[in-house]
Amino acid sequence: MIYASLYLSLILLATNSLKAINTADDSLVLDPDPRRFSDQIAAFQTADAANPPPRGAIVCTGSSSMRMWHPRMEADLAGLTLLPRGFGGSHYTDVIHYAETLILKYEPRALLIYEGDNDACFGKSPQRIFHDFIFLANLCRERMPELRFYVIGAKPSVSRWDFAAKMQSANTMIEDYCHANVGFTYINVWPVLLNAEGRPRAELFIEDMLHLNQAGYDLWASAVVPIVTRGEAGFE
Repeated sequence: MIYASLYLSLILLATNSLKAINTADDSLVLDPDPRRFSDQIAAFQTADAANPPPRGAIVCTGSSSMRMWHPRMEADLAGLTLLPRGFGGSHYTDVIHYAETLILKYEPRALLIYEGDNDACFGKSPQRIFHDFIFLANLCRERMPELRFYVIGAKPSVSRWDFAAKMQSANTMIEDYCHANVGFTYINVWPVLLNAEGRPRAELFIEDMLHLNQAGYDLWASAVVPIVTRGEAGFE
């Protein structure tokens, strides 16, 4: 029932600038209109027309932490066929809305995704974030039963430390799901970004204290790359 309810809600998103969505805990959350990304999605489509990407790649999508990794992603994940499709400011619901254009049409073998950071800051509960993740997973698996998922949990940051407990709660639910289901791998970047006191290391962030600098991405890559490479190198 929850998937049917969410599906109906997501269809309505396309025609409303903001709407209230019934979440798993019966609270109401305003969800931003996914059409705010129409220009970015159109740019991806233009790039596809000019240079059609290969089938069977690893689609890499999610919010700004994924998008800002684009310039060095291919070097960090050398040897793997990647399709960078990050779009800054996005939520899981935005990926769901654009799933056909961002993921499904490419017929990828795997999906590397980063979301949850903006969702938590926007006011979505951990349960809602988790159920949005599940909805996306089921949507993709319905078309591509063998699709492998690599899920980077929402990262800690100085500017959003007030939301750390909420992000960790959602991350834990997603991690437990990944451990319990074949083809799902959770990637935890928290340990490498925290100091000895368990707080985000300010020297790893750019001026906004939200996004990682190159030193931060060095550590991000140290957590992500071995897991993805180990899982996907055999499929190249």
